[in-house]
Amino acid sequence: MATSRPFRVAVIGSGPAGFYATTQLLASADPEFEVDLYDRLPTPFGLVRAGVAPDHPKIKAVTKAFDKTATHERFRFAGGVELGTDVSREDLRAHYHAVIYAVGSATDRRLGIPGEDLDGSHAATEFVAWYNGHPDYSGLEFDLLNAKRVAVVGNGNVAIDVARMIALAEGELTTTDTADHAIEVLRAARVEEVVILGRRGPGQAAFTNPELREMGELERADVVVDPADIELDPESQAWLESEQAHRTNRINVEILREYAAREPEGKPTRVRFDFLVSPVEVLEGARGRMRGLKLERNEIVDGRAKGTGEYTELECQLVFRSIGYSGVPLAGIPFDERRGLIRNEGGRVVDQNSDVCPGEYATGWIKRGPSGVIGTNKKDSLDTVSKLIEDAKAGRLPEPASDDIDALIAQTPHAVDWQGWEAIDRLEREAGEPQGRPRVKLVEWDELRRSSSSGTSCAAPPTAAR
Repeated sequence: MATSRPFRVAVIGSGPAGFYATTQLLASADPEFEVDLYDRLPTPFGLVRAGVAPDHPKIKAVTKAFDKTATHERFRFAGGVELGTDVSREDLRAHYHAVIYAVGSATDRRLGIPGEDLDGSHAATEFVAWYNGHPDYSGLEFDLLNAKRVAVVGNGNVAIDVARMIALAEGELTTTDTADHAIEVLRAARVEEVVILGRRGPGQAAFTNPELREMGELERADVVVDPADIELDPESQAWLESEQAHRTNRINVEILREYAAREPEGKPTRVRFDFLVSPVEVLEGARGRMRGLKLERNEIVDGRAKGTGEYTELECQLVFRSIGYSGVPLAGIPFDERRGLIRNEGGRVVDQNSDVCPGEYATGWIKRGPSGVIGTNKKDSLDTVSKLIEDAKAGRLPEPASDDIDALIAQTPHAVDWQGWEAIDRLEREAGEPQGRPRVKLVEWDELRRSSSSGTSCAAPPTAAR
């Protein structure tokens, strides 16, 4: 038998993990749930909007399924509402039977080396948010006009995205939804070489095959790999041939060997892969700006990169660190500082004594760490939602003190509902259509809020990239 009234659930974070959890809750018939999906931004979809590379529109198609979820009669969106500022953990617990935290990993991991904060040294996460039009980052500056060589530290897909975005030809760039301010900077860039640095060897690189293969298809960039770097050491070769290695790793090595055999075509930009090196210092030049990196040569020992004590210097004018994401503590919610996660056991939030916090759950990167692709969050959310449903059926969800959700959301005068997001979406698409682009993004907080008002825009469309 279904319960007489739906349980109320707040999901905090409207990226893929939050939307998958919302969809799964609304699909439950016994018990039924009402779901309010909160996000600190006026726009939904998390890293699908603000993290996926603009030249990968097919990946963003997942939002069509999320749009369908948003039509459900027991769904409500509250954008522009920040946990810890506009609503508190106590507010949520007082108004909902359960809360699911799906806030992702909001910051980058640091290298922890001298000079990391010099001018010209940046987090890749900030660069990605900047070119994707995230309103927190739209005012940042990256001096690509005066950089001949750029280093990207990391061997994952974010590192490849950063390198590729810098190397794109104007025609490859201006048909995307890259933010206008970024298009202006990127097409004026004078970068001659982008160097992707990996602390381990090509066999251990974490690129996915399509992203690595795509690097060899760029219109204005040659891809360069030193044949010596593809000569695997015996330990790496044995690992690659073992069951421990994924097929992706083996194909990556094949692709890199193909690149190593290529003759450069003389394109204006080079993208170079350097393996088995770790930055140990960002070198300081004039006026507090970086001038390069001090690198240590590594070797693979027991599957890990170990420094050899051999050092070189790489002259470069910009560096982007891309060695992973980390979660940040949230408004009194139990947090594991070492792992950068909300403390949880299988999705149930627990305190420092491992006691369950009734009615509180986690999903996505803030639950398990920054791993997997967008679809990975679907199963992860299902695991969490299954436990929530189990607790609901067992009577373990606390009864909220108030059911006045309207008053709770009204505490935030600039809150944006789904109709407000649709107004933003419509305005962006209309601005992009004459240029043959998916959209021209609104990138300032004020214009996003104005454009969402009453489902109609009182803001002029953003200036299109010319």
